[in-house]
Amino acid sequence: MSEPIAQAKEELTPDARGSWAATVKSLVIPRPIAWISTRSAAGVDNLSPHSYFTMVSSDPTIVQFVSTGMKDTLRNVLETREFVVNHTSVALFEKINATGTDYPPDVSEFDRVGLTRQPSRTVAAPRVAESPASMECTLHGEPLRVGNGYVVFGEVTHVAVIPSALGERGPVARALDPIARLGHDEWAGLGEIRSIRRIPYDSIKNRTDGDPT
Repeated sequence: MSEPIAQAKEELTPDARGSWAATVKSLVIPRPIAWISTRSAAGVDNLSPHSYFTMVSSDPTIVQFVSTGMKDTLRNVLETREFVVNHTSVALFEKINATGTDYPPDVSEFDRVGLTRQPSRTVAAPRVAESPASMECTLHGEPLRVGNGYVVFGEVTHVAVIPSALGERGPVARALDPIARLGHDEWAGLGEIRSIRRIPYDSIKNRTDGDPT
């Protein structure tokens, strides 16, 4: 592998509204997708992809996703204080995208897109049966409003994974085959997987400066 070299950068400008959003979304990549299933207080099951998603705490185990504006997912979470994060695999690419359509609140994406409800163990909201893994969550605290986004925190109460995606150390990335959001209308799979261990400072602190070995 060749050594990286310093490169000149082009200085960009925001869009006509003064926003950097489109540019930044094309740089914050790849973004994992939280395929959130919820059930409204009226009993309607909602399913929607959210690509502002990550894990924020290991103890307790808490994940977060962002709702851009007050959408059905967020309204349901506020009503019931629970949701499910379903894993997004490459095989489900078109159905994941289809659940991003702005259906009215009384229409279930499960039914319109043709997905199967699977009962959850710890929450009322259903899992997506076709998804290889699901994380059941209860709302942790209250959503945090940041600009036009609402950051939603969920404490994981149960996890279920298909057996074929499990190895000796737990879920296996290649078997889960996740798809991620990129910029604009672009999506991507895993590509090459590389492994590397972190370097403890104690193992290098006495070496000559600039000597990586």
